[in-house]
Amino acid sequence: MKSDSVITYTSRGVSVEGKNGLFITFRLMLRELISSRELIWRLFVRNFSAKYRQSVLGFIWAILMPLVVVGMFVVMKRAAILTIEDMGIPYTLYALIGLTIWSLFTVGLTASANSLIEAGPMVIKINFPKISLVLAASGQAIVEFMIRSVLVAFVFFYFGIKPHWSGVLLAFICVIPIYLLMVGFGFMLSLVAGVLRDIVSVLNIALMGFMLLTPILYPIQGDNVLARVNVWNPLNYLVNVPRDLIIKGNSGMIGEFILTAVFSIIAFFLGWKLFYLAQTKIAERI
Repeated sequence: MKSDSVITYTSRGVSVEGKNGLFITFRLMLRELISSRELIWRLFVRNFSAKYRQSVLGFIWAILMPLVVVGMFVVMKRAAILTIEDMGIPYTLYALIGLTIWSLFTVGLTASANSLIEAGPMVIKINFPKISLVLAASGQAIVEFMIRSVLVAFVFFYFGIKPHWSGVLLAFICVIPIYLLMVGFGFMLSLVAGVLRDIVSVLNIALMGFMLLTPILYPIQGDNVLARVNVWNPLNYLVNVPRDLIIKGNSGMIGEFILTAVFSIIAFFLGWKLFYLAQTKIAERI
């Protein structure tokens, strides 16, 4: 049988040429991912144990941080520093839901970007699929998201409010695109961080500023510059549609969310492919 593709093995990795090259590359990527599943789990458990074993407060940090941020905004709202319209539910609950979904992106992105640097000696000395480092680091975001989801459930109970249960199930499904977007960007930033070590510090500052520009802790009001900018902000839909589903059981931005979800899937696969093709050079840069 004549093949339409040529696979060349070089000292720099695997080169796939031909019109079926994209399919073969994806098949190799998928094979690597499947073969790495046990390693991903072991690295995740190691990271999880190291983070919380060496912390005095442990899991409490995952709860304390959003409470502090939301508390600051509640104080500013009550002091009339911020003018936020009535959302139909207590502002504390509204902000906490948004921050919980937002943290799935920010916590995972920071951890993924830093994953190769933290595993520097292992990357240099051992030959293994480096994708396992990024995916294991992204698991930290899932853990904190689940912990904060329990906090959100408690706050619902505290205020005596029932969420839309069908919307809650859909909301958990609808946070998958924000996770995929985070991992896709995490793949890219982990490579950049291997060359520019300051990227992680810059990333933390950038994410804080981006959170203030994105309607995470406040709804968009009126037609202004911020509202027009957020029309093109994918995180606007990835955060607010799941929140709307939890609170109201529906959302008026489903169409925009679907387009953003497609963008997230594309970003994930592009980041994954770039990381796969560049991983043979990672050890040289760490």
